[in-house]
Amino acid sequence: MSLLTGVSDFFGLDIGTTAVRVVQLKGGGPVKQLVSYAHTPLEARLSMSDAKPDQRKVAQIIADLIVQSGITTKNVAVGLPSQKVFTTITDMDKLTHQEIAKSIRFQADSLIPTPIAESKIDWSVLGDSPVDPNKVEVLLSSVANEYIESRLDMLESMGLNVIAFEPDNIAMARAFVAPDAKAPQLVLDIGSNNTDIVVVMNGAPRLTRALGTGTATMIRAVAQNLVLDEPKAADLIFKFGMSRDRIEGQIYNAVINTVDLLANDIEKSIKFFGTRYRNMPMDRIIVSGAASLIPEFANYIANKLSMSVEIGNAWRNVSFSSDRQTELSPLAHSFGVAAGLAERQE
Repeated sequence: MSLLTGVSDFFGLDIGTTAVRVVQLKGGGPVKQLVSYAHTPLEARLSMSDAKPDQRKVAQIIADLIVQSGITTKNVAVGLPSQKVFTTITDMDKLTHQEIAKSIRFQADSLIPTPIAESKIDWSVLGDSPVDPNKVEVLLSSVANEYIESRLDMLESMGLNVIAFEPDNIAMARAFVAPDAKAPQLVLDIGSNNTDIVVVMNGAPRLTRALGTGTATMIRAVAQNLVLDEPKAADLIFKFGMSRDRIEGQIYNAVINTVDLLANDIEKSIKFFGTRYRNMPMDRIIVSGAASLIPEFANYIANKLSMSVEIGNAWRNVSFSSDRQTELSPLAHSFGVAAGLAERQE
């Protein structure tokens, strides 16, 4: 959802549920150089509130973070949380750019869940349809005008120039998947309250799903099963994780049903992808977000689905001096959206 093209000097802004993150890169090509980054905690209540006083508080947090990071440009690419965005793949006749745009407007009622007059729509042609040689497949995203305008008002009130809005899952996939990867890869981003599933092939998302579960669900399960408060439950799950050998497997037993439900959703997504893209086996699963810090979680998913699983690295396509490795590595699982936004090619 670009508003301006030809801008090379900008930064990525990720307004997450529990943190705000910014990244600025420079240079062209598949690997860009890190200029600056920063992050700060954000109350979930503030991040999800539409109230003007709360929006002003979020704006101040962002403004303070920009100063702290040393970012000087006012141009910004902004992430859109998946729960606010509808994204789908659809097949359309092989037409000109203008004809496809008209066709999308004409068919909008059947393509997106909100009225076209109340929606911002963006789309791009991915290539020939895998199921009909006479059609092309189109990646289509829509978001409510009201939400976009609220975000735009908040950011412009700070003197920022928004050059693009982009769904978080698309930005994240750009950061975590190698630019030259040909085989399909599934990015599994598990945050506090939500999980994003994105299947990427040939540099573009081919399937996206947003689930209303996250590490908070696992923490609540531990708290209820072991009769603990949630902060203590969180400490235990991030310390012992899904190891059956630690504290008699109590954490494992408490979260296994939640994790298995998630694994089933992943498996369904892989099967659904396979019905459309035949003979294109999934290469790997890339796990990011808070759940990637849970010991043995990635191994459990790998064994459950008999697939290769790796932890996401937001700095995969970013260069920086070797002496910053210790500083940046602990953040690699959580900076996917901010880094992916900064990697956009305008």
